[in-house]
Amino acid sequence: MKIVLPIADDQLCMHFGHCEMFQLFDVDLAAKEIISQETFTPPPHEPGLYPRLLNEKGANIIIAGGMGPRAQEMFTMNNVEVVVGASPATGSPEEIVRQYLSGYLETGDNACDH
Repeated sequence: MKIVLPIADDQLCMHFGHCEMFQLFDVDLAAKEIISQETFTPPPHEPGLYPRLLNEKGANIIIAGGMGPRAQEMFTMNNVEVVVGASPATGSPEEIVRQYLSGYLETGDNACDH
């Protein structure tokens, strides 16, 4: 299973399309642990590019502060679960993934207003 977070300034980016990089976590859902992780810098943002790119990289779950409805729809069409409303105040990207895996990740409103 692969969980992806958009990252800016080494923390969760509040706006999915404005991230500096993506951090991909290979996780074991049964054991609720991170197996490995990698980061990559995406190409410049353009509508529809990031959902297609992350789908090609095998993403199963995207955790973000905010994401527009079009991107959410594109992920959903590709059977990728979208979790919005996460906050960088929750902790490091690794802590956010661990909280998600344990069922304790608190989310609020979608930080994206378009």
